[in-house]
Amino acid sequence: YHTRFPEYIYSRTKIPLGFTYAFIRWFHKPSQNVMAPTQQVILDLNAWRIHNTELWPRGVDLDLFKPPSRRTKNKRPILLYVGRVSIEKNIEAFLKIDIDADKWVVGDGPEMASLKKRFPDVIFHGMKTKEELPEFYGKADIFVFPSKTDTFGLVLLEALACGLPVAAYPVTGAIDVIGASNAGALDDDLKKAVHKALKLSSNVARAHAETFSWRTATDIFEACLVNC
Repeated sequence: YHTRFPEYIYSRTKIPLGFTYAFIRWFHKPSQNVMAPTQQVILDLNAWRIHNTELWPRGVDLDLFKPPSRRTKNKRPILLYVGRVSIEKNIEAFLKIDIDADKWVVGDGPEMASLKKRFPDVIFHGMKTKEELPEFYGKADIFVFPSKTDTFGLVLLEALACGLPVAAYPVTGAIDVIGASNAGALDDDLKKAVHKALKLSSNVARAHAETFSWRTATDIFEACLVNC
């Protein structure tokens, strides 16, 4: 379980969370085990009476996602968002921030045309392959993650691995990745988080990303297949 389907459906249709979680509970009832990416997601599932849960953390490709050999100092800070351009990602909260900086959006989705029209000063780079992403991470100054519904956010790890401090809300996903690492700034005021993140260390961001191993994640997954 790594996508908050009830919250995503609610953001589009306003169908009550309880209705969709009842379906999720029914769907997963026969399962011996439901793997979730963070302890907070497990607690949230438990609160909706989905109890057959197991922690299955994520990792990042540290060879592909790494700091550039030389990072060029930008005339104005570049604030980067990478991900799906859709309503549940809350991208508008990022784009509305009043700050002397360039804002980049990498990705595509149903909100792209609307956001382009409403925020003409933002640079929309469109969809990029995984192999192309390090170039964008390498040119930016910080990574802004405005979502309040993600269960984890692999792009957070990609950004950190490339040496980008993160600015985000203190919600599930961002809290579980950033924690007390000082690799990012979490604040209910996203603008304040951005200003704090611009003062953080690229080296600390990379070092924190290195604590997320795909080997550990694979071992946990394999153990669940054998023992659960």
